Amino acid sequence: MEQEELMSVDEFCLYYNTEFSFINSLHEHGLIEITIIENATFINKTQLHDLEKFVRLHYEMDINLEGIEAINHLLQRINSMQLEITKLKNKLLKEIDE
Repeated sequence: MEQEELMSVDEFCLYYNTEFSFINSLHEHGLIEITIIENATFINKTQLHDLEKFVRLHYEMDINLEGIEAINHLLQRINSMQLEITKLKNKLLKEIDE
């Protein structure tokens, strides 16, 4: 993985005033992936949106890790259902046009 795709967890924690242990807990619960290179911990930049969301849920709304897991699971289900609805609508429109 190229270095440009990664962000230091230390930098993230400093910028968002977040504890490293919280990021590590997210990783342990399978909510984010971390990469360790030469004793430094990184996250992929594609995960920043989710990580920022988790930080807001935890620190601003005081939601624990189990709650964050449940919310994340439900949001993934909603997104999946929305994609399925869109596919079905497109299929239906295609059949109507034929």
